[in-house]
Amino acid sequence: MKNDLETYIKQCVQNDRGGQLKIYQLFSPVLYGICLKYMKNEDDAKDVFQEAFIIVFEKIHQYKFEGSFEGWLKRIFINKLIETLNKKRKESFFLDVFDPDVNVTDEEELEIFPIEQEKLLEYIRDLPDQYRMVFNLYVFEKMKHKEIAELLKISEGTSKSNLNRAKRILQKRILSIKNFKTA
Repeated sequence: MKNDLETYIKQCVQNDRGGQLKIYQLFSPVLYGICLKYMKNEDDAKDVFQEAFIIVFEKIHQYKFEGSFEGWLKRIFINKLIETLNKKRKESFFLDVFDPDVNVTDEEELEIFPIEQEKLLEYIRDLPDQYRMVFNLYVFEKMKHKEIAELLKISEGTSKSNLNRAKRILQKRILSIKNFKTA
């Protein structure tokens, strides 16, 4: 697989359609899933997905065969997602500032109940943009608050506060379903 991947990447550098198709087929399910997590609807996710793949093929010659190729792809996609969300909000993307009333020193563990994956994804999509972005970067991309703050050009406190708010919103939505089902 690794040798095949190197071959496909080299083909892409030569602008070979066959290599591009193989890269697309190998990685599109994961990358499209990322787009769905960050964007509010499927149409927006599809647009970013397509635009990011164009960037991948334009910049593939910059990949140095060091580190994970999938990680390199994800970084391009996440950067495109952030850029797209920033454009949608002409003013500052992160209007919320650090809330001193929210205790963010400890990562709060929230009680989570079983929920269908599609329903959870819907709830994540419904989060306000700034909360959804921080939540996804922290939970799915396993980034630290310092990295998130640098990437999004916000303070670490804002990152922590937005994560806590996202968790609370999700918890309320999940609890409301649980209470509805038991009533």
